[in-house]
Amino acid sequence: MHFFKAFLLIQFTSVILIACADSGSGSKNDADIDNNAAKTDTSKKSIPSQVSKEIGNAELAIKYHSPAVRGRIIWGGLVPYDNVWVTGAHKATSIEVSNDFMVGEQRIPDGKYAIFTIPSKDEWTVIINKNWDQHLADEYTEIDDVVRIKVKPVALADTVERLRYDIEQSGERLANVRISWEKLQVAFSIQIVD
Repeated sequence: MHFFKAFLLIQFTSVILIACADSGSGSKNDADIDNNAAKTDTSKKSIPSQVSKEIGNAELAIKYHSPAVRGRIIWGGLVPYDNVWVTGAHKATSIEVSNDFMVGEQRIPDGKYAIFTIPSKDEWTVIINKNWDQHLADEYTEIDDVVRIKVKPVALADTVERLRYDIEQSGERLANVRISWEKLQVAFSIQIVD
């Protein structure tokens, strides 16, 4: 009888020790896997992404899907010239501003909008459009445009593998929205209105 109790105690202790060891090493391995995944982007899918920043007394947020270059010809290839582009993938890229704001000379009421562009070789058109909730540019119509401005693309020295939006504060109530992908970058300014 004592032998049986001792056997059960040893078995129980072994199970507990193994479970604790697995739990500790599992956590470490999970963390390592997450860190490695963050360092090495091997996804072939367009990744949901967002960027936000407080500018003046307003919150500015951009949500988009970020496609990768993956060795493809982007400009004039995957993204045709002189056509309205969702400036991301899947759904329309949305921009939400908590205060009224200016793009170019146009005052825009606070709210949520779509960012579209028309890329060309020498000049791009940046479009802020009312219809932010749509698939690609399938439902795009110029009637819903709030503003269109012209910007010049800038060549980048290094390749930006995934499409990226950045918001860079350039004044107390001013920000530059930068769109970078492959070896090009375009930017436009937003001014927060009190």
